Amino acid sequence: MSDTVALATTALILHVFSAVVWVGGMFFALVMLRPATSPLDSAVRLALWERVFGRFFPWVFAAIVLLLASGYAMVFGVFAGFKGIGLHVHIMQATGILMMLLFFHLYFAPWRRFRGALAREDPAAAARQLDQIRWIVTINLILGLVTVAVGSSGRYWG
Repeated sequence: MSDTVALATTALILHVFSAVVWVGGMFFALVMLRPATSPLDSAVRLALWERVFGRFFPWVFAAIVLLLASGYAMVFGVFAGFKGIGLHVHIMQATGILMMLLFFHLYFAPWRRFRGALAREDPAAAARQLDQIRWIVTINLILGLVTVAVGSSGRYWG
């Protein structure tokens, strides 16, 4: 196996696994966990979300690092730079960077305010922040699904 093929294979596997963790985690949180937590008492529901996101967000940070590293490893190590890639890679890069920026906003603003509200025992403020987090995750899930569709189908575009 040539070095380029080994790099492409390793980078692609890391890229796909990272996307699956991030996008799949958002899908699970919105489509399965959120409806399942709605009948819970507010204090229990908010504490559960704090534990869930507290475990999920470090994985998102790891996914972001691996997505950037593996993506740019493929661009420069396999395709010799941006001239060698198709439009779909540019779209995937743009939507991915937008997702990352939205996640950083989510993490450093509403997530911090959510945790602060729970620490001061202000469930109304925590619930408002959780709702803001939900909207950002919804937008990121849509962007993530578009990115997956573009990334997996783009090489077959005309």
